[in-house]
Parts: sequence; structure tokens; C-alpha cells
Amino acid sequence: MTDIEIANSVELDNISDIARKLDIDEKDIECYGKYKAKISNSVFNKLKDKKEGKLILVTAINPTPLGEGKTTVSIAIADGLSKIGKKSVLALREPSLGPVFGIKGGATGGGFVQVAPMEEINLHFTGDIHAITSANNLLSSMIDNHIYFGNDLDIQEVTWKRCVDLNDRQLRKIQTGLSGEKNIVPRDDSFDITVASEIMAILCLSENIMDLREKIGSIIIGYNSNKKPVFVRDLKAEGAMTVLLKEAIKPNIVQTLEHTPALIHGGPFANIAHGCNSIIATKMAMKLADYTVTEAGFGADLGAEKFLDIKCRKAGIKPDAVVIVTTIKALKYHGGIEKDKIQEENLKGLKNGMSNLYKHIENIKDKFGLNVIVAINRFNTDTLTEIEFVQEKLKEKGISSSLVEGWAKGGKGAIDIATKLVNLVEQQENFKYIYDIEDSIKTKIEKVAKEIYGAIGVKFSEIANQEIERIEKLGFGNLPICIAKTQYSFSDDPKNLECKDPFEITIREVNLKAGAGFIVAISGKIMTMPGLPKVPAAESINVDENEKIIGIF
Repeated sequence: MTDIEIANSVELDNISDIARKLDIDEKDIECYGKYKAKISNSVFNKLKDKKEGKLILVTAINPTPLGEGKTTVSIAIADGLSKIGKKSVLALREPSLGPVFGIKGGATGGGFVQVAPMEEINLHFTGDIHAITSANNLLSSMIDNHIYFGNDLDIQEVTWKRCVDLNDRQLRKIQTGLSGEKNIVPRDDSFDITVASEIMAILCLSENIMDLREKIGSIIIGYNSNKKPVFVRDLKAEGAMTVLLKEAIKPNIVQTLEHTPALIHGGPFANIAHGCNSIIATKMAMKLADYTVTEAGFGADLGAEKFLDIKCRKAGIKPDAVVIVTTIKALKYHGGIEKDKIQEENLKGLKNGMSNLYKHIENIKDKFGLNVIVAINRFNTDTLTEIEFVQEKLKEKGISSSLVEGWAKGGKGAIDIATKLVNLVEQQENFKYIYDIEDSIKTKIEKVAKEIYGAIGVKFSEIANQEIERIEKLGFGNLPICIAKTQYSFSDDPKNLECKDPFEITIREVNLKAGAGFIVAISGKIMTMPGLPKVPAAESINVDENEKIIGIF
């Protein structure tokens, strides 16, 4: 059975019943049909005196084209916790339409561990990403309208981009203002995918709607002739943009196939932004359940680092345990085994690939001071010899591990890791950030590169140096750093999988995101508008004669 066939074979509970599992009254949800709803932010007031539950962060080794199943494991753990009688909830990101129709596919889990209704979550859901697109593009139109009617703010450089939530490489570079009308000034421009918009990052880092409006007002849209920043509040655009996001800021509640509650809200790019769901949804989940399972984008060097250094710092939270997902195939891939030979038993490739996993474990356990367990996400091609090899190697280093079989068995396949996590979250931690917020911009970048990536140093381009100097002169030097680099390697070279030789990280560009409250340092070739593959997933997506959607995976 395909993922969508499995999802359609399960009878879902009414969303009101799912909300009641978290002690949410029916009057505090706004239903979007039978199986999805928004939670009123007034619920926070009712929960303000309630103790927060334990937070479990799911991350992974560096991803591969083979797929590691991080979301699948997250859902399996939440279902596993429910199986052993614990009150658990998921806090996940919303899928973007770009990957759904592209090469990656949907982001709702797989097999017998999925969030549902999977096709609706993967498509329009409750309209949050559409609202962000509209707010983003309203700002663009107000910028150009201001320039058209005299440009009182003396805007000379526009840095704000339009967006669309689809993969469309044709929009990476465009020209606007070609109508020839008086006062319209043509300029080179480009589109971002919506999940790379600063507004998406802001939505996910806001504590409430007033905080959202304040952050939107602090967005820098460009610079005047004196090289001074021009803010959204200068255009008086923040009010209308916030109105468009009034519903989007409310967390969405759905369920797993085993009826575990799931809050799915926000989905910023995991490279150009911090790559995790909203602070509002995570903090609400922690108040509603004893165990909250959340995940961060890409591998632990990107997603988990940003979750900890950006999101946790801003939200005043920390995980009580971290799950690092790995697979036999991914370990062999990072051990230098070619894709067409991955399914062959190869202990040497596994041994070489373990160094990638060890580095992620070291980062989480020793650098951040957090409790760690490794989840071995089982595939049907894995041999018992290979599984036992990985388990033994981790045991030798004193690292707890668990074989997770959620894809094939649902929550039953995650009872072992759920039981181990219940014990692990009670162990003492010594959580610490990688850098001090008052460190200089370069020092923060260097600390992440050296401590987390294992680089021997950092090179800064002339453009990056100039932008760092400008940001610090503007008084924004004390913001967290969001490094955008390839997800496939600890280095900034996607082909350098094993990182055997000493390497440096090169920062070619630095961008200030004053509204979101972080600084993006770009290393390597990072696209904020992806393209479709030669055979996009969209070619297989359709609707049958019974109006059932097919082909989403």
C-alpha cells in the first residue's frame, strides 16, 4: 500500500475529540471540516499556571538523497509514548507546496506513522502559507506604490522580494516595472519560495499577535541614499500585513493515524531560516501534554543548532532529550558507498559512515550538554548483521540507541525508544549555547563553524566583510546567527561527505533579518527559490473518479 492508501484506510476521529485529549474545550477551536482545526490563542491564558511537560527534539545525521525518515520517527515516537500510556503531542512544521510537487514529496510521515488528513496537510491545509504569501506580496506592492507616488522615504535600494509557494527556477531572476508608465522605475528583482520569506520566520518566532506586528514593523525593506535602512513601519504597512496573518498565527491541530494529537504550525526554510515550527505551537504543546515531540530541519549541524541557538534562546525553552535519527543506508552513503551499491551488505562502509553520526552525537551531548539517544530507522533492506554492528559501535561509546520500526508497525514499532525516552528525559543536563549573544558576528560564525561543523577556520568574502561592518554599525550585531550552507555535509561542499581532510567554511554573503531577529550568513550556493526535477512529483498527483487524491507521497 502507498502512504496515501494507508492514510485513507484509517477512520479518523473528529477533531473535537482529538482536542479533548489535550483538555481543549470545543469552543476554543475553529474547525476546518471534520479533521483539522485552529486553536484559539486564548488557550494560553487558561494554561499560564500549568507546568510545562518534557520536550523531545528529533534531529538526524546529515541527510542523503535516500531519505532518513526524521518526521516518520517523530510521529512514531509520539504514538509510541501514547502506546505506553503517556500523554503526548506532536509539534511539527507545515509542508510547503514546492517540495510536495517537486522531488522531496510531502512531509507528513510515511507507512503506518503519518499525520492526517495527509493530503490536506500537504496541500492547502488551513491557508497559513497562502496568508504569508499575501502579506509578503502586499508589502512588495506597497513599496513600489510608495516609490511611484514620489518616494518620500528616498528608497534607493529595494532588498525585499516577492514570493510564491512553488518551485519555479524561472523566477530566480526577473525584471519588474517594464510597463513604460511614467514614474515606474524598472529594476532587476527575484522571487523567493514563501517558506524562505522573512515573514514565515517571524510568524514562527513570535509569541503573540502584538509581537508579530512589532516584528513585521522591524523588517528592513531596503536602504535610502544615505545607506540608512528603511523599515516596514516607515511605510505604515505592518497593520495590514498583521491583519492578513490574524488566523495564520493560530496553531493547527490534527492527529496521527493512531489518533495522537499533533500541532502543525509554520514551516520556515531550514537553510535561509531556522527550520522549525512556531514558538507558539511548541510552547502550547508543552503546556497541553506531558511529552512534546518536535523536530528540526535537515541534520543536527543545521536544524538542531538553529533550534537550540535561535529558537530556544528566543523562547526560553530547551529540550529534555534529543533523538538523532540515522539509517543503515545513510551511514553507508556517508561512508563512501555509491548509491547503486547501498543495499549490499557492507560493514566497512558502515564503519566509515559512523564518523558522521559520532560528530552529531558529540555536538549534542558534549557541545550543547544535552541527553542523546540514537534512533535507527529500520528499512526492509537492512540486515541483522548491519543493525547489530551499529548498535554495538554505539554501545562501545556509551550511547543509548533504539531500533525504530514505526513505518511498518506504527506506534508498536517505537515502544522501545518511547520507554527509553521516559527515563532519559529525567536525567540531568548541562545545556549551553555554542556562542554568547554579545559575541561579534564573526566570532559567532567562527564558533559554529569550528565547534559544530569541525572546520579549521572561516573565510569571509569582501562583500560579507562589508555587510558585517554595516550590520554592526547599525546596532544589530547582537543577534543570533543563522548559517545557510549545504545540508549534505559538515563542510560547505555538498560532495565532501566524509570530511576526512581539514576544511574551511567560506562566507560569501551576510544578510540582516531585523524583523525575524537573526543574521543569515550564506556559505556556498544556497537557492531561496528551488527548481523542479526533470520528473517532478506533480506528474503523478491526480484525482480519481471518486474525488480521492492520489499520487502524493
